[in-house]
Amino acid sequence: MTKIADREALGGIGTEAVRRRTGKSWAQWIARIDRAGGRELGHPEIVAFLSDHYGVEGWWGQMITVGYEQARGKRRKHETPSGFQASVSRTFSVPVGRLYDAWIKPRQRSKWLGRGSFTIRKATLRRSLRLTWIDGLTQVDVNFYAKGQGKSQVSLGHLRLRSEKDVQAKKTFWRGAFARLKALLETAPQSRRAAN
Repeated sequence: MTKIADREALGGIGTEAVRRRTGKSWAQWIARIDRAGGRELGHPEIVAFLSDHYGVEGWWGQMITVGYEQARGKRRKHETPSGFQASVSRTFSVPVGRLYDAWIKPRQRSKWLGRGSFTIRKATLRRSLRLTWIDGLTQVDVNFYAKGQGKSQVSLGHLRLRSEKDVQAKKTFWRGAFARLKALLETAPQSRRAAN
């Protein structure tokens, strides 16, 4: 097995990002969870250990647990407790409100994603969407981030997929959709200005 210190990422997160957000590298987290009996603990118990002993909760607690499980062969890449997950993100040269509208307004959305692709379960204005995909089985979590003047980012997780093959198919699908969305959002203002 490759030494943890040699790994660039676990759970899709590099060791420097983990260190910046939690104060510890992947190698340090793996060693601490090992000492707590992590090889015999289930996912919820590791999450609870991180919260109780280190105050690491929420998303970071989940991601450190997933990274640990991957490092110890308890979980395959892209696998979560509810199936596999495809994650994709993209930065756009438009304000976050405009990016959010392209998702929430059916007419705009149909131009880059097609019609009837999902049902919105929960929407937090300009911050996040929780969706049920058209198949009725998988879910999509979308988060929006303002990245300064006239820039924004969308980060997406397509959840409850059945296999690693599905993960690759969804990543390809979403990268294509994001490319269409980028073309739509970033060329539209230029075309309007040229027409004036």
